[in-house]
Amino acid sequence: MATMIARVVPAVGTGRARLLVERNLMVYRRTWLVLVSGFFEPLFYLLAIGVGIGALVGQVTGPDGHPISYTAFVAPALLASSAMNGAVFDSTFNIFFKLKHAKIYDSILATPVGAGDVALGEMTWALLRGLLYSVAFLTVMLAMGLVHSVWAVLALPAAALIGFAFASVGLAATSLIRSWQDFEFVQLALLPMFLFSTTFYPLSTYPRPLQIAVECTPLFHGVGLLRALTTGTVGWSLIGHAAYLAVMGLVGITIAARRFERLLLT
Repeated sequence: MATMIARVVPAVGTGRARLLVERNLMVYRRTWLVLVSGFFEPLFYLLAIGVGIGALVGQVTGPDGHPISYTAFVAPALLASSAMNGAVFDSTFNIFFKLKHAKIYDSILATPVGAGDVALGEMTWALLRGLLYSVAFLTVMLAMGLVHSVWAVLALPAAALIGFAFASVGLAATSLIRSWQDFEFVQLALLPMFLFSTTFYPLSTYPRPLQIAVECTPLFHGVGLLRALTTGTVGWSLIGHAAYLAVMGLVGITIAARRFERLLLT
């Protein structure tokens, strides 16, 4: 994955991009509570909806057509949402503040670090933040007995792929945002995905036109990937899910690198 990213991002030195990751680590040493706070939202959803409503719902249709507990159905979807939220919020709100208000990148560009390095470094940090949330959430799933397959060992690489896809697109979107008010469009995109990407209901509950729309969303593919791995219903469809997210990430980081070069060097 790192090799593929380096090939599509022009003029990026991976060593210099790593300096951005180290800088963020140093910053968050003093504000670690902000870093870990994003983990609690999906955890609360799991306890309130997965466990609470799950006691009323009982079982639902799983990925292979067989019934599974509602909690086991919802948990991997919330894991995918956790990876998405960690990556998106770091690559949008935080990057916009650094870019437009703190003017941090103006100082960084006075060093050998280039605009492409900034894009790759910030994308990597956003990916790592999403992966951190995924590790914590998967640990909770294991403790609650919600992992039913040895294929779950691939859940973390899958969560990293989800984080890569959303972090890259988040960076590209941030390069187009003009003011804080434009972040309403980010929320407008994330909330419907969270609610409708088979997070809480099987795809079969939707009418066919809505099913087609849901199948086009990236979170649907992330949910499908993680749900199959944690329940053991592994099939060829996982290749399609993974390919969708990989292409999305590569396109996003390519656009983000070019946009950052234009914004920071002009």
